[in-house]
Amino acid sequence: MAFAAEPFASPEAAKTAATSAAGGLAQVTLSLMLVLAAVFAAAWVVRRFRNFGRPGAGAIQIVADIALGTKERAVLIQVGAQQLLVGVAPGRVNTLHVLAEPVRTDDAQRGGGGDELSPSSSPSSRPDFKAILKRSLGL
Repeated sequence: MAFAAEPFASPEAAKTAATSAAGGLAQVTLSLMLVLAAVFAAAWVVRRFRNFGRPGAGAIQIVADIALGTKERAVLIQVGAQQLLVGVAPGRVNTLHVLAEPVRTDDAQRGGGGDELSPSSSPSSRPDFKAILKRSLGL
Protein backbone atom coordinates (compact mmCIF):
# COMPACT_ATOMS: atom_id res chain seq x y z
CA MET A 1 0.00 0.00 0.00
CA ALA A 2 1.97 2.89 -1.27
CA PHE A 3 -0.94 5.24 -0.73
CA ALA A 4 -0.89 4.85 3.05
CA ALA A 5 2.61 6.29 3.31
CA GLU A 6 1.58 9.60 1.69
CA PRO A 7 -0.91 11.83 3.48
CA PHE A 8 -4.02 12.83 1.56
CA ALA A 9 -3.61 16.59 2.08
CA SER A 10 -0.23 17.69 3.26
CA PRO A 11 0.13 21.06 5.09
CA GLU A 12 2.69 22.30 2.54
CA ALA A 13 0.23 21.81 -0.32
CA ALA A 14 -2.42 23.83 1.53
CA LYS A 15 0.00 26.74 2.13
CA THR A 16 1.07 26.78 -1.52
CA ALA A 17 -2.53 26.84 -2.72
CA ALA A 18 -3.47 29.73 -0.38
CA THR A 19 -0.56 31.93 -1.40
CA SER A 20 -1.07 31.26 -5.10
CA ALA A 21 -4.77 32.21 -4.86
CA ALA A 22 -3.89 35.53 -3.20
CA GLY A 23 -1.14 36.13 -5.74
CA GLY A 24 -3.51 35.30 -8.56
CA LEU A 25 -6.10 37.77 -7.26
CA ALA A 26 -3.48 40.49 -7.01
CA GLN A 27 -2.28 39.73 -10.54
CA VAL A 28 -5.83 39.89 -11.93
CA THR A 29 -6.51 43.17 -10.10
CA LEU A 30 -3.25 44.68 -11.36
CA SER A 31 -4.01 43.56 -14.92
CA LEU A 32 -7.49 45.07 -14.75
CA MET A 33 -6.07 48.38 -13.51
CA LEU A 34 -3.52 48.36 -16.33
CA VAL A 35 -6.20 47.74 -18.97
CA LEU A 36 -8.43 50.51 -17.55
CA ALA A 37 -5.50 52.94 -17.51
CA ALA A 38 -4.74 52.08 -21.15
CA VAL A 39 -8.38 52.69 -22.15
CA PHE A 40 -8.47 56.09 -20.39
CA ALA A 41 -5.11 57.07 -21.91
CA ALA A 42 -6.31 56.12 -25.39
CA ALA A 43 -9.51 58.16 -24.91
CA TRP A 44 -7.46 61.16 -23.79
CA VAL A 45 -5.15 60.90 -26.82
CA VAL A 46 -8.09 60.60 -29.23
CA ARG A 47 -9.83 63.63 -27.70
CA ARG A 48 -6.60 65.66 -27.69
CA PHE A 49 -5.69 64.96 -31.32
CA ARG A 50 -9.19 64.78 -32.80
CA ASN A 51 -8.55 67.50 -35.40
CA PHE A 52 -4.93 66.55 -36.08
CA GLY A 53 -4.19 66.19 -39.78
CA ARG A 54 -7.60 67.33 -41.03
CA PRO A 55 -7.43 70.26 -43.41
CA GLY A 56 -9.61 73.17 -42.32
CA ALA A 57 -10.11 71.81 -38.82
CA GLY A 58 -9.98 75.32 -37.34
CA ALA A 59 -12.09 76.97 -40.06
CA ILE A 60 -15.10 77.44 -37.75
CA GLN A 61 -14.55 79.38 -34.53
CA ILE A 62 -16.89 80.59 -31.81
CA VAL A 63 -16.14 84.29 -31.37
CA ALA A 64 -18.63 84.99 -28.56
CA ASP A 65 -21.70 83.52 -26.94
CA ILE A 66 -24.26 84.66 -24.40
CA ALA A 67 -27.04 82.89 -22.53
CA LEU A 68 -30.49 84.19 -23.36
CA GLY A 69 -32.39 81.79 -21.12
CA THR A 70 -31.83 78.56 -19.25
CA LYS A 71 -31.36 76.56 -22.45
CA GLU A 72 -31.13 79.22 -25.16
CA ARG A 73 -27.96 80.93 -26.37
CA ALA A 74 -26.91 83.44 -29.01
CA VAL A 75 -23.58 82.45 -30.57
CA LEU A 76 -21.36 84.52 -32.87
CA ILE A 77 -19.55 82.14 -35.23
CA GLN A 78 -16.75 83.01 -37.62
CA VAL A 79 -16.36 80.94 -40.80
CA GLY A 80 -13.36 82.15 -42.73
CA ALA A 81 -13.81 85.95 -42.98
CA GLN A 82 -17.59 85.92 -42.48
CA GLN A 83 -19.43 86.02 -39.16
CA LEU A 84 -22.85 84.58 -38.38
CA LEU A 85 -25.10 85.17 -35.40
CA VAL A 86 -27.03 82.00 -34.61
CA GLY A 87 -29.62 81.16 -32.00
CA VAL A 88 -29.14 77.82 -30.28
CA ALA A 89 -31.97 76.08 -28.41
CA PRO A 90 -32.60 72.42 -27.58
CA GLY A 91 -33.16 70.68 -30.90
CA ARG A 92 -32.79 73.85 -33.01
CA VAL A 93 -30.09 76.10 -34.46
CA ASN A 94 -31.36 79.14 -36.39
CA THR A 95 -29.38 81.77 -38.29
CA LEU A 96 -30.36 85.12 -36.80
CA HIS A 97 -28.11 87.41 -38.84
CA VAL A 98 -25.22 87.32 -41.29
CA LEU A 99 -22.90 90.22 -40.51
CA ALA A 100 -21.67 92.37 -43.40
CA GLU A 101 -18.51 93.36 -41.51
CA PRO A 102 -16.82 91.18 -38.87
CA VAL A 103 -17.34 92.34 -35.30
CA ARG A 104 -14.12 93.34 -33.58
CA THR A 105 -13.41 91.34 -30.47
CA ASP A 106 -12.14 92.80 -27.17
CA ASP A 107 -8.53 92.01 -28.11
CA ALA A 108 -8.71 94.04 -31.31
CA GLN A 109 -10.55 96.98 -29.68
CA ARG A 110 -7.93 97.41 -26.93
CA GLY A 111 -5.14 97.70 -29.47
CA GLY A 112 -2.54 96.40 -27.03
CA GLY A 113 -2.70 99.34 -24.59
CA GLY A 114 -0.36 98.12 -21.87
CA ASP A 115 -1.52 100.71 -19.29
CA GLU A 116 -5.02 99.35 -18.96
CA LEU A 117 -4.28 95.67 -18.50
CA SER A 118 -1.35 93.74 -17.23
CA PRO A 119 0.17 91.48 -19.91
CA SER A 120 -0.70 88.30 -18.01
CA SER A 121 -4.39 89.11 -17.58
CA SER A 122 -7.09 87.81 -19.86
CA PRO A 123 -9.09 90.17 -22.10
CA SER A 124 -12.23 89.80 -19.98
CA SER A 125 -10.50 90.67 -16.68
CA ARG A 126 -10.56 94.08 -14.99
CA PRO A 127 -7.64 96.52 -15.04
CA ASP A 128 -5.10 95.77 -12.34
CA PHE A 129 -4.87 97.83 -9.14
CA LYS A 130 -1.57 99.46 -10.11
CA ALA A 131 -3.01 100.94 -13.31
CA ILE A 132 -6.12 102.26 -11.53
CA LEU A 133 -4.01 103.87 -8.77
CA LYS A 134 -1.67 105.54 -11.27
CA ARG A 135 -4.61 106.91 -13.24
CA SER A 136 -6.37 108.25 -10.12
CA LEU A 137 -3.16 109.94 -8.87
CA GLY A 138 -2.53 111.47 -12.30
CA LEU A 139 0.79 109.74 -12.84
